[in-house]
Amino acid sequence: MHNYNKNSRKNTNGPEQKRIVLVGTPNVGKSVFFHRLTGQYVDVSNFPGTTMEFCCGKWEENFLIDTPGVYGLSSNTSEESLVRDAVLTADVVINVVDAVHIDRDLFLTCQLADMGIPMLVVLNMVDELLARGLEINLTKLENLLGVPVVPTVATNNEGLDTLSQRLSQACPGQPSVMVARLLSSSYLGLPRGEALLALEGDPEVAARNNVAPGGDREKIYADRRARANGITAAVLVERSADVAFATRLGHWLIRPLTGIPALLIALWLFYELVGVFFAQTVVGYTEGILMTNYYEPWIRSLLGRFIDLKSSLGTILAGQFGLLTMAITYVLGLLLPLVLGFYLVLSTLEDSGYMSRIAILMDRLMGYLGLNGQAVVPMVLGFGCVTMALITTRLLTTERERRIATFLLALTVPCSAQLAFVAAILGALGPGYMLLYGLIIFSLMAGVGTLLNRFMPGGSVPLLLDLPPLRLPRLDNVLLKSWTRTFSFIKEAFPVFLGGALLLSILSITGLIEKIQRLMEPLTMGWLYLPGETASAFIMGFIRRDFGTAGIMEISMDPLQIFVALVTLTMFVPCIASTLVIYKERGWREGTAIWLLITTLAFVCGGLLTRVLNFAHGMNPVMTLPLTALIILTVLFVIVFIARKRQTIG
Repeated sequence: MHNYNKNSRKNTNGPEQKRIVLVGTPNVGKSVFFHRLTGQYVDVSNFPGTTMEFCCGKWEENFLIDTPGVYGLSSNTSEESLVRDAVLTADVVINVVDAVHIDRDLFLTCQLADMGIPMLVVLNMVDELLARGLEINLTKLENLLGVPVVPTVATNNEGLDTLSQRLSQACPGQPSVMVARLLSSSYLGLPRGEALLALEGDPEVAARNNVAPGGDREKIYADRRARANGITAAVLVERSADVAFATRLGHWLIRPLTGIPALLIALWLFYELVGVFFAQTVVGYTEGILMTNYYEPWIRSLLGRFIDLKSSLGTILAGQFGLLTMAITYVLGLLLPLVLGFYLVLSTLEDSGYMSRIAILMDRLMGYLGLNGQAVVPMVLGFGCVTMALITTRLLTTERERRIATFLLALTVPCSAQLAFVAAILGALGPGYMLLYGLIIFSLMAGVGTLLNRFMPGGSVPLLLDLPPLRLPRLDNVLLKSWTRTFSFIKEAFPVFLGGALLLSILSITGLIEKIQRLMEPLTMGWLYLPGETASAFIMGFIRRDFGTAGIMEISMDPLQIFVALVTLTMFVPCIASTLVIYKERGWREGTAIWLLITTLAFVCGGLLTRVLNFAHGMNPVMTLPLTALIILTVLFVIVFIARKRQTIG
């Protein structure tokens, strides 16, 4: 993250080098421009909120800065404050405007023009506007704003040469008549940009200039909004009544009648690609053949020339949980193809513009859980990797939403690696167990989410989300983004895997793993009615969830016991990597509370499920699963009904 201060305006990068700042609302293509102009990659998605910090690079002889998307420069959020300071220290501002949403984006453009900073406007995605039967009168727009306007399609490199040529023409924009009048008698000793922000009541700018904040924000904002609307009406021209198919499809995807079937198809394809093809077919080759049959025998043979493989050092390096065997196999043979496959699919969904439509479609359902539709993003991410999903909870608006989403992800969402083993085990048990497993996970999410929404102070925030146009994803961006994300994830996860393998090896060498199994016998045997060996599965599940799930396959149990073990492991505390992210995002005190509560809930629910299954089996063995499902649905209905009734009364 790059910090800026009011004294950094002086150019220290050479006499010819200018500090150029890219500014715009979320998802207008700033990061695409940064990548095309500097050659440096930034996570580029057709989904708002991608850029979370500043990125800096060289563009020709200039210093280019990519900033997070903001709707204004009024210090309402930390992003707005940072972008505001970057603008105040800029030599030139390139304001990227979405041609499709020009009425929305011109509010920021007008604010930049009022600040008196040299600027030019980049009108991006003009192809999307033409597809909607509209066009913009560029000459009139330039005259009204008083700055150069460059039409572009950044994803196709269209207009970038013109942008370079017209950069030298950047100039201060035409200010509002009202703003010019107010500034003529206010804050006369300040630079125009600082004076405007102080006039608008920005407390930070006023404090650092030792002046009192003004009280004209509402008046200025109303005038600016009216000006933006007036410019839009003057320059937007209808050229055809024909509406592109992509536009009609975009509307269909957010309507429940057509959107829900489309979402179910998309989720099925998502699971088939990630959960079946990558998690089973590809991993079956990379882990089951390449690593297990070739790499591990080779590394053991190599190490055997120098050390005794039965010694403590040999066990740590090449034993069952070896640093050079299990850890490397799981990172390269299992995790790498899974994460890469997941990001390939996710990047395709993002760049197509469909992800935002899923959020809108799911907004009402998420509202019952105390969240809004934007929470569907980390929830969907969680089925690929809970660790990454926990990180993306920072995109949610309030601390309350982040807490609820974090808890639900850690308790109810199995990652793709675990799902692969779950699907294999449930497939062997039969479709009835698979349906019951899905019902339990859904009921847990709905029941716990409803209770958290009822008893946690505060309320859900309405969904405010840009709706990007549907478009065909660019293969180069999908591939580059997927590989960049995968490499970053593997780089962070690799040390965790080494640490987990080392811990398991030490527990195995010292015999502590057997002692832990004995300590857990009252829970595993007395409460869950499972064999004592399942304790090792829970220990491995803490290292990695799929470790524990795979361990179930090695233990002799009847179908009901296997099912209870699977459900309990799904709810059990997330893996080390996810736990560390929870502590990082939520703090040690809240992280510990979440960890302890999830552990308790997992074993309580697992024990109750055991007794419900045994009760149903005792009543009618053939109807065990349907009776269990009926009991679970009844409990869920009671929880939701009571919570909603008390919420209405309150």
